[in-house]
Amino acid sequence: MKLSIIIPVYNEEKNIEELYVELKKVLDNLSINYEIIAVNDGSSDNSLAILEKIAGYDFNFKVIGFRKNFGQTAAISAGIDYANGEVLILMDSDLQNDPTDIPRFLKEIGRGYDVVSGWRKNRKDKFLTRKIPSWLANKLISFITKVNLHDYGCTMKAYKSEAIKDVRLYGEMHRFIPAYTSWHGAKIQEIIVNHRPRKYGKTKYGISRTFRVILDLLTVKFLTDYSTKPMHFFGRIGFWLFSFGFISGALALFLRFFKGITLIQTPLPLLTVLFVVVGVQFILMGLLAEILIRIYYESPQKTTYLIKEKINFDK
Repeated sequence: MKLSIIIPVYNEEKNIEELYVELKKVLDNLSINYEIIAVNDGSSDNSLAILEKIAGYDFNFKVIGFRKNFGQTAAISAGIDYANGEVLILMDSDLQNDPTDIPRFLKEIGRGYDVVSGWRKNRKDKFLTRKIPSWLANKLISFITKVNLHDYGCTMKAYKSEAIKDVRLYGEMHRFIPAYTSWHGAKIQEIIVNHRPRKYGKTKYGISRTFRVILDLLTVKFLTDYSTKPMHFFGRIGFWLFSFGFISGALALFLRFFKGITLIQTPLPLLTVLFVVVGVQFILMGLLAEILIRIYYESPQKTTYLIKEKINFDK
């Protein structure tokens, strides 16, 4: 298997068949082995029935059906887990990503890049509610991760299988995959893709998603720098709090014995106690985090999704 196309689907009944036709036209002209993996993320409309119908006459079209809606990241994670391709291309099911861009992604992969990320330079979305929050989020993500991309939010990306298979995804973290892979030595390229206006249905994501992305970004930063040494993070904060407590206590004693200012006349004794107590708590959190990290690495792998059915996959 050369190529796997992974498509998360959530309530896109009007778009699925048209997307399938466009994909088949492009992929059949490439003359390579391929599979299309559509992951139905608990759709409440007729999406699953349409996917099943297509899978009934095209054995290259595979369907994973979730028991309920687990989110886009979980859908992408499932597609990656079950993909057989040497190259994996992710794309949305809303027809805004253009399948004719696929050969360009494959060309860049062929040039030696491990990850090729799409850039919706001429994005066909609302300015205030989609473009502005996305621009701010991309700047923030690039600053924190030190991996500079114009468009982390573009689902259409290509990956070499070995660069992505071991990446575990949670929350809204699918957009951070390029950063994950870069931290592990992957070569990243960014190309401008054709972004089309939504034809049917409405977007599932609003400005509130930006705040969830920011919270996930903090998690990503912590996991990247301290996933195997959380005590270094919590212990450092505890150490600084102890230091502030020592300084505060020393200043209170100095004022008491050299300036005649009693301990009850300043807030310094209370600050000393506060800093020391919170410092102890941070060190204890570090110890608990160390225990949890060991449990995580020693426990069996668990998925973030539950599958109800699979179609056209080998048993």
